[in-house]
Order: sequence, then structure tokens, then C-alpha cells
Amino acid sequence: MKNSQSSNPYPQSLILVRHGESTANVARHNAEAGNLLTIDFPERETDVPLSKFGENQSLKLGNWFTLQPEKPSAIVCSPYLRATETARIISETASFEDTKIASDERIRERELGIFDRLTKTGAMEKFPEECAKRELVGKFYHRPPDGESWADVALRVRSFWRDLRETYAGERVLIVTHEVVIRIFRYILENLTEAEILAIDRACDVENCAVTSYHFDGDRHKMILNLDNHLS
Repeated sequence: MKNSQSSNPYPQSLILVRHGESTANVARHNAEAGNLLTIDFPERETDVPLSKFGENQSLKLGNWFTLQPEKPSAIVCSPYLRATETARIISETASFEDTKIASDERIRERELGIFDRLTKTGAMEKFPEECAKRELVGKFYHRPPDGESWADVALRVRSFWRDLRETYAGERVLIVTHEVVIRIFRYILENLTEAEILAIDRACDVENCAVTSYHFDGDRHKMILNLDNHLS
């Protein structure tokens, strides 16, 4: 671990990984396929585990890491179980035993508030006025009651990024997190507009266990995108 006195004030490289498929991802897919109003899973959001397929995705990604020329020198993950399980399986499979896994609540999943565990159909039926407000304001700035907007997530990711630069300057950092957090990293690192990041979001989902990576360009003094939503 290095400090802010490093000659490189950024991480040398940054690898962002969405956690493997979770049991809640499966429940959401089944609920939407069945045109149901609610998404049924027993755990609280923090404790949702990986599905068996998600475990296999994480194992496959760990094998992908073994083929890369350089391994991460630091790993940071969301404290949510599906992210910590993904980070653990990757680390064990790729033999990153000497690399400690740290967690940070600032890269947790976006909080959905009153829309939590509702399908789109369920949200529109139960909270039509709030859905109309979301359409008017746009999803980047709309904050559901008791929840977070994308802009709220950006505030905590900016704080995390400042600390990451200071703590892991010059290092190769692997971050295991969630879909919206990865979108917000792109928004911040590439200095995108609201319209640009939402266009990227509309084009495709961030796949489970997909890799988005950056390297530091000293000449331009910025992080440069290498891989985007890459599946191993």
C-alpha cells in the first residue's frame, strides 16, 4: 500500500467487476417473466448470496485473472454478501492469497427505497405518482422516498475515489461492486454528462462478473478505459 506521496497520484490500474449472479437476480428475472408485482427473496438486501451460476461465473473470472500478465495488488469490495463472495472466489481461484480484501460501504448497491423488491409493473401499480415523477425528473436525479438517486451514489463514489487515490496510488486495484456503482465510476472517471452515461446504460446492462478496466495515463494525467463490460 502506498500513500499520496507517490509520484503517481492515481492507481496504476483499476479493474471494476460486477458481482456474480445472485439469488435476487434470479428472483427478479422470474418475477418479471411472470409479470408479477413483487420480487420474492427471504434475505435482507445486504445478505443476498450468489446463485450457483453466480459462483461458477466468479470461478470462471478467477481463471481469467490467472492468464493476465499482472495481478491486483489491492482488492476492495462492497460489503454486501454477493460482492464479498465474488471477491473471495476470484481471489482463491487466481491465488491472490497475499492480497487482502478490504470492504467499503460507499460502493454498496444503490438503495431503492419504496421501489425495493418491486418489479417495474409493481412500482407503477403501487406508486403511480412517484413513477410519473421519476419519468419527469429522470432516473439520474430522481430520489425515491427512503432511497437514493444516481446522483446520491455519485457523491459517495466521489468520496471513495478520493480516498482510493490517496491510499492506493500507483497500485493495481480490483473493485468488486454493483451495476449502478460501475456506471457512476464511468461517469466520474470519463467526465461524462448525465445524457452520456444514461445512453450507455440504455445500450446494455452491466453483466454479472463483467470487467470494466482503466489504466493511468501519465501524459494525460487521467484514467483511460481499456475494457468495457468484458466477459471472461
